[in-house]
Amino acid sequence: MTLLKDINKPKPFLKWAGGKTQLISEIEKCLPPGIRTKKFTYIEPFVGSGAILFWMLNNFPNMEKAIINDINSDLINTYKIICSKPKELISTLKELQNENHDLQSNEEKKKEYYYQKRDLYNTRSTDKITQASLFIFLNRTCFNGLYRVNSRNLYNVPMGSYKLPRICDQENILAASNALQNIEILNGDFEKMINYADKHSFFYLDPPYKPLSATSNFNSYAENVFDDNEQKRLKDFCVKLDSRGSKWLLSNSDIQENNFFDMIYGEFIIKRVDAKRVINSKPDKRGNLKELLITNYSYEQTLSVAQS
Repeated sequence: MTLLKDINKPKPFLKWAGGKTQLISEIEKCLPPGIRTKKFTYIEPFVGSGAILFWMLNNFPNMEKAIINDINSDLINTYKIICSKPKELISTLKELQNENHDLQSNEEKKKEYYYQKRDLYNTRSTDKITQASLFIFLNRTCFNGLYRVNSRNLYNVPMGSYKLPRICDQENILAASNALQNIEILNGDFEKMINYADKHSFFYLDPPYKPLSATSNFNSYAENVFDDNEQKRLKDFCVKLDSRGSKWLLSNSDIQENNFFDMIYGEFIIKRVDAKRVINSKPDKRGNLKELLITNYSYEQTLSVAQS
């Protein structure tokens, strides 16, 4: 794949709880040795906002192919619309932005408008372009860019307190569309990605995090909660990837109470890195914390190159 030009470098088009932009420098240190010179296929089974995807596209021209996946069908629809119909999406987003900005002086009308759009989104009865535009609109105007649904898959995040939110970032949508042209975009369970595993593939796995406490559970972004059984199923998937010769890097929260991840990933390499908690109902609970970067390979060589 060709390295994207500086003027057209895309960035995530969504705000996302657990987005990995802040961890890129640590992730870079833990990449497989030789990844900057060898041809490889990049695979991301939990793509989310795509922070690492776009960073890889911007910095690794030797990447031959990229495959992204997510179980959230509304998210994947948005990726596909950005890829195939960016101009139509931009037109719809401009309308939503203008209507939202026109209501800034009337808080009640603005709130009514938000919940009308949330209700319309939850019907999932609109065309795919409208659904994608509503997805972005809600992401840009809701509380902290949070995506959360209930057991009926109904989005239930309240309105945020933004003055003039940027709902339509035309330049970045066009850049993202250009970057996505040669990428395979899939919607399904992460285990289906085993079909792409071989010695030339590199998987980055960023699943819904195991919550640090019962009150910090923000991982319900699909109908089925990603609970401990799902975390263990993902670990078994990582073992299968390892047996096929694929290299992988996984990130997750650092749960120290029962050494959950230390126990299930004990045969692999676990590194603790500094991160920041940016979403919490109580501002004083936001701040620095540790996250885990787990790999099935040694990256001392990568570290020495990064530090030289």
